[in-house]
Amino acid sequence: MGCGASGGAGKVSKERRRLSVGEVEDTQGGSDVDDEDLQEIRGAIQALSKEDVMSILSESSGAGRRFSIASKTDAGNTSFANKQMEEAGDRVDREELGIGYTCRKGLKPESPNQDSWSIMRVDDNFSIYAVYDGHGQKGHDVSNFVKDTLPKLIIKDKRFKGPEMPQMLEDAFTKTQSYIATLDQSKKMNAQLAGTTATVVIHDHLQKKLMVAHVADSTCVIGQWKDESRTEHIGKALTRDHKPDLKDERERIEKVGGRVVFDGYANYRVYAKDGQYPGLNMSRCLGDLLGHKDAGCSCVPEVNSYDINPLHNCLLLCSDGVWEFIKPSEAVKIVMQFPPAKAQQAADKLAKEAWDRWMKEEGGQVVDDITVILVYLNVDKAGN
Repeated sequence: MGCGASGGAGKVSKERRRLSVGEVEDTQGGSDVDDEDLQEIRGAIQALSKEDVMSILSESSGAGRRFSIASKTDAGNTSFANKQMEEAGDRVDREELGIGYTCRKGLKPESPNQDSWSIMRVDDNFSIYAVYDGHGQKGHDVSNFVKDTLPKLIIKDKRFKGPEMPQMLEDAFTKTQSYIATLDQSKKMNAQLAGTTATVVIHDHLQKKLMVAHVADSTCVIGQWKDESRTEHIGKALTRDHKPDLKDERERIEKVGGRVVFDGYANYRVYAKDGQYPGLNMSRCLGDLLGHKDAGCSCVPEVNSYDINPLHNCLLLCSDGVWEFIKPSEAVKIVMQFPPAKAQQAADKLAKEAWDRWMKEEGGQVVDDITVILVYLNVDKAGN
C-alpha cells in the first residue's frame, strides 16, 4: 500500500482508513546492520536464494511425496485477479488432500497484489502453510522475499520438529528481519516504510499437532464442531492480531518512545516519538525498519502449539482482506458447506464473499488484497 504526505499523525484519508498503512511523511533512515556483518549476511542470503526448496525438503524428511506451491510476484492490476503461482515437486491431487487456496488482488490501483502465500508438504510427515500480507509502497517485495526465505530457514534448522521449535521459530523470524535490513542497506530492497505480516503453521501429520508462529494480523482460524452432536460448526482464532492498543504491545511501544494514536475511524496506529511515521495499524511485523528502529515495532513472533482432535475439521489462514468483515465462525460455516474434495471451490467462495463485503461496506472505493489457504483436517484416504 502506498505512502504519501501527511497532515497530522493519526489522521488518514477515507480511502486508506481500513488499510495497514495510513499516510506518512517521506522519511528516510539507515539500517541497524553493522558494516562488518553486512558482507557475511549478504553471502548467506545469496546462498539461501540459490538453494532449491525441494532439495531442502528431501534433506529434512524421509520417504513420501513432497511438493511446494506458492504465489509468484506479478504486476497485474486487474482487481480480483488471482495471483500467479508456481509449483515444484511431485504432482498432487488437491481433492485427495483437501487443500484449497486463492490470492486475489484488491481494489488498490496504486499497487500490485501485495499478499504472498506458500504451502509445502511431505506426505505422512509434515506440512507448512504460510500467509504474508505486504504493506507500504514496496510491501509486495518484502512479502515475496519473506515467502521465499522464512520457510527455508525453518526447514534447514536442525531444531526443526524437535523440542526447541518455539525458540527456533523466533530465531528464524529474527534472522529474516536481519536479512531484510541487509538488503535495504545494500539498496536491493526498500523496506524503510514497507513490510509484511507473517503467519506460519507447521502441521505435524504424525503427531497431529499444529505449531503456529505469527506477527501482525493474518489470522489463523481452526474450524470445529461445536460439540459431540456435530450439528454446528464454529471457528476459533489460533492467533491474536498484534494491534498497537493491546496492553502489552502499547507498553513495549511507549517504553522505547513510540506513540499509539487513534486514527479517528477504525484503527489505532503506531508512530515514532517525533515523527508522523510509520502509521501502522499493527505492532509486530517483518520489514518496516523505521517502525522497528524508532517506534517500538517487533519482529518476534508469538508461538503456540495445538493438538488436533476429532472435532476439528478445517484450518484457515487468511490475510485481513478476509477478516475485516467476516468473523471466524462465519468463515468456517461458509467453507464447510463444501466437502474436502471441493476445497478449492470453498476457498474461492470465501474470497468472493470477502470481496463482496468490502464493496458493500466501502462503497466500491477500496478492497484489500484477499488471500485464503484452506486445509481440511482429519481427512481420510478417500478424501472424506
